[in-house]
Amino acid sequence: MPATHAVPIRGLMSTPASPQFQGRYGRMFRSLPRAEFGSSEEQNEDNLTQLGVAMSAEFDPPTDGPDDQESGIPALYTYFGQFVDHDMTFDPASSLQKQNDPDALTDYRNPAFDLDCVFGRGPDDQPYLYEDGQRFLLGRRIHGASDRKARDLPRNSARPARALIGDPRNDENVMVSQLQGLFLRYHNRVLSERPGVTFRHAQQLVRHHYQYVILHDFLPRIVHSSVLAALKINGSYDERKLAFYRPRNEAFMPVEFSVAAYRFGHSMVRSGYRINDKFLLPIFPMPTHGLRQGLTGFRRMNPAWAIDWGRFIDIDVRRYDGSKADRARRLQFAYRIDTSLVYPLAYLPESVVKTSDPPPSLAARNLLRGWRLGLPTGQHVARKMGVTPLRDDQILIGEAVDKPKKPLKSIVSVSKVFKDNCPLWTYILAEAMHHKESVRLPVKGNESIKTPQLGPVGGRIVAEVILGLMFRDKQSVLNQTPGWHPKEGRNYGLRDFVRYALGG
Repeated sequence: MPATHAVPIRGLMSTPASPQFQGRYGRMFRSLPRAEFGSSEEQNEDNLTQLGVAMSAEFDPPTDGPDDQESGIPALYTYFGQFVDHDMTFDPASSLQKQNDPDALTDYRNPAFDLDCVFGRGPDDQPYLYEDGQRFLLGRRIHGASDRKARDLPRNSARPARALIGDPRNDENVMVSQLQGLFLRYHNRVLSERPGVTFRHAQQLVRHHYQYVILHDFLPRIVHSSVLAALKINGSYDERKLAFYRPRNEAFMPVEFSVAAYRFGHSMVRSGYRINDKFLLPIFPMPTHGLRQGLTGFRRMNPAWAIDWGRFIDIDVRRYDGSKADRARRLQFAYRIDTSLVYPLAYLPESVVKTSDPPPSLAARNLLRGWRLGLPTGQHVARKMGVTPLRDDQILIGEAVDKPKKPLKSIVSVSKVFKDNCPLWTYILAEAMHHKESVRLPVKGNESIKTPQLGPVGGRIVAEVILGLMFRDKQSVLNQTPGWHPKEGRNYGLRDFVRYALGG
C-alpha cells in the first residue's frame, strides 16, 4: 500500500453518490433493428429456450483435479467480475415479466466504480455497517483454512440472517460473500495502519487500488490484448479511443453491455469448488444427484466454510498436476469463456429465482431477456462496429476444450432461424472461442494454456463501457491520479489486493 499522500483528493465527497441517483439504461447501437427469432412471441420463446438447452452442459460433478474445461484464469476472477457488476448496477425490477423497455429501466446504483456496494451510503447515513464510525463491522469467526482472521459478514439476528452490507446481492454465494468480507478487512487495515487518517481518504485509497485492479489486471484477463491495445495511446488508456460508448450527457448503462456482453462470466462458473481441505461442493444443491449441500448464500455462513484463498487466486505457488497429494490444495481455474454453461445453471434453485419467473435455465433467461429488451443480433452489431461477422459455421455451441469428445455443431443446427441471426450474448461467447491467448499459469512448473478471451465485439463493448464510466467519474484513478500505480509496482493485481486484506 502507498503512503496516504500518494492519492491526492480533489473535491472528494465523504460518501458515495446519493442513492437517489437514478442513472438510465439505454442502447449503444440505437439505429440497429431488434432481433427476432420467430413470427410470434411463442415461436421466439420456443426457439430461444431451445438454444438455451443447447448451451447447457450435461451433469458433471464438482472436481478439483485437472479439468480440460479450465482456462488460465484463476477462479476468483469469476466472482470478482460478479462483484464489479454489483458495484456498477442495481436494477430491482429485473424480472423478465417487467420493464422490457431499456429506456424505461432505471439503475438505482451510481454507475461508477466507487464501491458503494461496500461503503453503502457511508457511516453517517448507515452507521449500522460500521463499528466506530470508520471501520466496518465484521461478522462471527469462521474456520477451515489457514486464515485465522476469517469472518462471516455481519448479519441481523432474524432468520435467514441477512447480511448487513451495502448491496445484499454480494451475499448470494459463498465466494462473493467472502470476497465482500475481504473488502471490509482491506479498508479496516488501511485505517489501522494509518492512525489519524480520515475515513474519506482511506475510502479513496481502497477505491483507487480496486480500480487499478480492474484496469490493469481484470480487463487483460478477460479481453484479448489486441482489443485493449486499440484503446491505448503510448501504452495508456485514452478516452479519445472510445468509439462506441460516448454518452453525450449523463453516463448510462447500455443493455448491450449489461444483458449480453458482461454476462460472459456465466460461462466461467465451475460446477463446484473446493473451498478448503474438507469441503468440495457444487454451486447449488443437486439432490437428484446426491448432492444436498451447495455454495448458495443469503444465510449465515457455515462456520467451517472459510475459503482457502490459495485455491482461488495465486497468493502462493502451488502444483498443477492434480496428483492425489496435491489435489486438495491446487489452484482452481475458471472455466473457459464459451457457449456452454455448467449443468447446475440449467436448474437454478428456488432460492435463486422465483418460481413465478420462469425458466429456471440461466442460459434461457439470458436469451429471453435480451430478446425482450430488443437487443440486435451479434452480426448486426459486428457490422456496425466495422468488424467482419462470424460465419454461421464459426458460431459453435459447446465447450471450447482443446480436444472435444465430438465435433461442436454450429448454431444453425439448433434451428435455421439463427442463420445469420445470432443472439448477441451467444455471439459474444462464440467470438471468444476464436480469440485464444497463451496464458502462463501461476503454478509450479512451466505450464501454459490457450485461454479464450473476449474479441473485437464483446471485448470492445466490455472495455469501452468500463473505461467510459471510469473516465466520466471525476473521482476515479484515471482522473484523480493518471499514471499512478500502487507502491507494490505496476503489476499489482487481485492477488496483491487479497494478500493485503489477509494481512500479508
